[in-house]
Amino acid sequence: QVQLVESGGGLGQAGGSLRLSCAASGSTFVTYAMGWFRQAPGKEREFVAGISRSGGSTYIADSVQGRFTISRDNAKNTMYLQMNSLKPEDTAVYYCAARDAYYMDKSPAYYKYWGQGTQVTVSS
Repeated sequence: QVQLVESGGGLGQAGGSLRLSCAASGSTFVTYAMGWFRQAPGKEREFVAGISRSGGSTYIADSVQGRFTISRDNAKNTMYLQMNSLKPEDTAVYYCAARDAYYMDKSPAYYKYWGQGTQVTVSS
């Protein structure tokens, strides 16, 4: 079992940047594919980005393609989401999630472990 804790959220300005971190503990981080999801008020949880166990394979949702980058440091048991060129529509609670598989998946149903979420608010 792995525990996940997100950090780095907060208030950002349109056109600015934020970097989210997801720290893992309690199990071998490298055995999990990881994902970032977000949920805005009144909306369903949405896939943002995913990364394979090794970090060699990544997938970015069309809505953030070219602006967001996902990465992981298995030596530090941490995953990151670099968010550039922020837009007000990026405002949401961002969650990191882990699944016991090599590759990520875009469906939240395939992730067993979740962090508590971190709020990102982008002002115009």
